[in-house]
Amino acid sequence: MAETRTDAEAQQKVWEMIRDVEVAMMVTMDAEGRFRGRPMRAAKQEPGDVLWFFTEAQSPKAGEVKGDERVLLAYSDPRKQNYVSVSGTAQVVRDAAKQKALWSEPMRVWFPGGAEDPKIALLKVTVDGAEYWDSPSSTLVHAFGYLKAVTTGQPPKPGDNDKVDFTKRAG
Repeated sequence: MAETRTDAEAQQKVWEMIRDVEVAMMVTMDAEGRFRGRPMRAAKQEPGDVLWFFTEAQSPKAGEVKGDERVLLAYSDPRKQNYVSVSGTAQVVRDAAKQKALWSEPMRVWFPGGAEDPKIALLKVTVDGAEYWDSPSSTLVHAFGYLKAVTTGQPPKPGDNDKVDFTKRAG
């Protein structure tokens, strides 16, 4: 069972695991109480407790976070066998300077008008918690795990799994 950690090292590990994952699944709650998930390309990210995403200001997800600010972000890097879920609160931010600062040219695929397009906004996600699964990724480790399961009936140790609380100051 995962323990809950509040230390800076655990928070840094979460950041390192999601830093290079370009797309996360963002889950919101719609007005009828149904979960809605969609892929979201992260804007430039920096370590800390805030994640940024571009969106259309009048999109359904923008309306959903105005109605219920709770969100879940799911990150997956199967190549490294790293998986992270991040929970937090989202808000729609209209800030042209911040949009310019976070803009990267690949965003133009979804937002052809660029960073200054008046139809776009930012989703600011303030992280309050995360859980990660950091599994060994080599073929040899998987082969060993399979062999152990077959011969002993016991699954291998899958790697690290911890819950990380971002609401307490890391010490």
